[in-house]
Amino acid sequence: MAQSKSKSVLLLCGDFMEDYEAMVPFQALMAYGVSVDAVCPGKKAGDICRTAIHELLGHQTYSESRGHNFALNATFDEIDFDKYDGLVIPGGRAPEYLAINSSVQSLVRKFSESGKPIASVCHGQLILAAAGLVRGRKCTAYSPVGPVLAAAGASWIEPESLAACVIDGNLITAATYESHPQYIQLFVKALGGNVSGSDKRILFLCGDYMEDYEITVPFQSFQALGCHVDGVCPNKKAGDTCPTAVHDFEGDQTYSEKPGHSFTLTADFEGLDASSYDALVIPGGRAPEYLALNPQVIAIVKEFMEAKKPVASICHGQQVLSAAGVLQGRKCTAYPAVKLNVELSGATWVEPDPIDRCFTDGNLVTGAAWPGHPQFISQLMTLLGIQVTF
Repeated sequence: MAQSKSKSVLLLCGDFMEDYEAMVPFQALMAYGVSVDAVCPGKKAGDICRTAIHELLGHQTYSESRGHNFALNATFDEIDFDKYDGLVIPGGRAPEYLAINSSVQSLVRKFSESGKPIASVCHGQLILAAAGLVRGRKCTAYSPVGPVLAAAGASWIEPESLAACVIDGNLITAATYESHPQYIQLFVKALGGNVSGSDKRILFLCGDYMEDYEITVPFQSFQALGCHVDGVCPNKKAGDTCPTAVHDFEGDQTYSEKPGHSFTLTADFEGLDASSYDALVIPGGRAPEYLALNPQVIAIVKEFMEAKKPVASICHGQQVLSAAGVLQGRKCTAYPAVKLNVELSGATWVEPDPIDRCFTDGNLVTGAAWPGHPQFISQLMTLLGIQVTF
């Protein structure tokens, strides 16, 4: 459960910002009860920013591919600075052009001068440097940004890993999206947030081509709360990766699919002690189609449901619940195309209208698609007894 006393945050967006670095803090903070306005210069509420997927694939620099389309929910030209308690700046390529925008520089300076928390990741620190905010401040970033920050007078701290984070007063800087668990946790604390009940162990059932957001947004959101979170996949072990899929609506009759990030598993599937976990999460995407055929996966799902431990499943993840025969007599939503699976399993179908609707029935949380993550995460938090208070 999340509780908030009117905390409101601004997310500074731009075309080809890094996909995770926008969406993970955006949806995690909303799940914790924080209001988040996403804005971009020259755009208004309802417009989209295209995002970029950045990964290190063994080349001399990161690769880039197309990510999801990120929908803005506020208008840059209508920003009321006094409304906001903090600022988040994603990385990617957007900061290169945002950094030379005088309106952006002025806005960021206002946050700095007021002492309000500013969290910036990866290449986002280019904007801090352009606004003259890093002189004499301890600061990290993605390593190639280091020379710019040093030239701007920062006390540069080389990131020891891609998960590095540094805090100096009201300024929180991070190296990449791998820093999100600590980065978001530090930002919540800077906003005056307190987390309780997070001594929980959560298991994610992963598979090749699970939906990109549907694994990483809830995974990192619960890590940021302080939970122990593991991702496992049949026939894979800790350190192996699962390719993910970017599912989005781009004007066709069904969703499009593009390659997403690679997700690194944290535990071995073989020998897994499922009883040691307090909750189970099943992401959607295409993975559930084949995971539903795996007897060990089915056994794990049945174990959690029989023990009445929280189970949260989103989008196509309900194909696994259906195959496990655990939906009889339950109320359940899912991606609309999965309605047949749900109803044939003996469940009562709950229409996902709007598409971000999520539903809790006893120990079961179900959601229709990744736009519902704030509700999906918040409802699972409630079942686990996790609270964020401000």
